[in-house]
Amino acid sequence: MAQNIYDRPDFFAGYATLERSRRGLDGAPEWPVLRSMLPDLAGKRVLDLGCGYGWFCRWAAEQAAASVVGIDISEKMLAKARVETASAIISFRRADLETLELADGGFDLVYSSLAFHYLPDTEPLYRTINRALRAGGSLVFSVEHPAFTASARAGWITADDGLRFWRLDSYQREGERRTDWFAKGVVKYHRTLATTLNQLIGAGFAVRRIEEFCPSAEQIAADPSLGEEVERPTFLLIAADA
Repeated sequence: MAQNIYDRPDFFAGYATLERSRRGLDGAPEWPVLRSMLPDLAGKRVLDLGCGYGWFCRWAAEQAAASVVGIDISEKMLAKARVETASAIISFRRADLETLELADGGFDLVYSSLAFHYLPDTEPLYRTINRALRAGGSLVFSVEHPAFTASARAGWITADDGLRFWRLDSYQREGERRTDWFAKGVVKYHRTLATTLNQLIGAGFAVRRIEEFCPSAEQIAADPSLGEEVERPTFLLIAADA
């Protein structure tokens, strides 16, 4: 089973303090770009993998989706999602994305936000998703950017001349990375951009759009702390069609 870090009380409490946890989609700076990569959801069958509190599920329902299913490994996340959700077209269930089983052709859109980098091997999941999409359906997802995940000692470095830059090493060494983020020993997995794209192509997807998230000038003006994101991409956003 994949690491279920979100059910650890220390991690869950820390995660709840994030802007994206408190404000939902509007608290995620990459959301406007990710939203622009989505198809029209009216009448569509939607699946959210790693649904968390259910923010995207509720947004999809507001866009007139025919049905929305949210899947997460965390009981705590699902409990919060159920409390916050009143729509009858939304359902939630617990499942491990490493062993996920889905009916063939059951969905028009599969969406995921910042979940796939917790999986040691994403190739089987991409194949499962491709089979679960109807012809012409879409997968739209975000992960931590490989430039962000590469180093086992990730962080900013200040040079002698005062220039501040992001450490980038071990890029070609794929595999497990451990970090202390709200809790000790959070396990994530680094994959190169080429690996991710080739896995999607091998699973039968046609990659439609790729974005390496960078905040807009307007976003930086509203929140100057986002200014450092210009120095290195934090998120990789991908849209692919079945």
